[in-house]
Amino acid sequence: MIEFTARAITLSLVNLIHSFPVFLWMTVACSTVLAQSDWDDPFPPHRIADHLYYVGSKGLASYLVTTANGHILINSSFERTVPIIRTNIEALGFKFTDIKILLTSHAHSDHASGHALVKELTGARVEVMEGDAKVIALGGQGQYLYTEAEAWKPCVLDRVLKDGDTVMLGEARLTARLTPGHTLGCTTWLMKAMDAGKSWNVVIIGSPNVNPGYVLVNNRDYPQIAEDYAKTFQLLKALPCDIFLGAHGSYYGMEAKYQRLQKNPKTNPFVDPAGYRAYVEDRAQAFQEAVRKQQRDTQ
Repeated sequence: MIEFTARAITLSLVNLIHSFPVFLWMTVACSTVLAQSDWDDPFPPHRIADHLYYVGSKGLASYLVTTANGHILINSSFERTVPIIRTNIEALGFKFTDIKILLTSHAHSDHASGHALVKELTGARVEVMEGDAKVIALGGQGQYLYTEAEAWKPCVLDRVLKDGDTVMLGEARLTARLTPGHTLGCTTWLMKAMDAGKSWNVVIIGSPNVNPGYVLVNNRDYPQIAEDYAKTFQLLKALPCDIFLGAHGSYYGMEAKYQRLQKNPKTNPFVDPAGYRAYVEDRAQAFQEAVRKQQRDTQ
């Protein structure tokens, strides 16, 4: 086990921007308030593909990968929303206490501050990408930008992941890809999933978004932030993707796709390679515009 001495704290604003780049910063600030309003709202759990389920709240995505040897949970969200995740898992007919491995998209409080509670309740192994590992272990200490705003419970880690590492349980195999920028250890999860007798490439994007207040030019606290984002977009554009998911359901239009699923259960709206490419390109353009604006502002 890997342990760090605890101190505390984080506040996270994570959000999808559906605007033209020229309005980036104003739109992000407004959208963040709207996004947070549904973080605590329950949402029906649902199947995405064989052994892959959405179990998060309306605004915060959590995914359950089920196996004969127990389950993998991606994202604990807030401690206060863990009961939503538990209720959703049990509504699907699975046992919350059968979670054996706990993963995360990135070390912001809206995705990882419930880790200690989930580990306490289930005994799950906690595996986190390097760059984010110490932040989760220390309850939010050491992350870029967000400090001393909201206390986390520190969480004991069982494994620190590196780019390309695999996480295996039973018949499930996930690959951790480092996609930094949003956080130092932001992680995009890759796996194969079966649906309708076919094998699909699943991509669960960690986050390619530039949050309000992020400094991309001459950043003393995170000097390579712009370079990291650029590397992330290069990787995301190269990944094969059939089923497009993300750290927030808003990334991939979760609510609309869920409604389509209810109307026609024989189709799978989550198979959306074109939506994946469009989303990544949109976020890449928003990042580039943010860099250009900050460069102009520093001249």
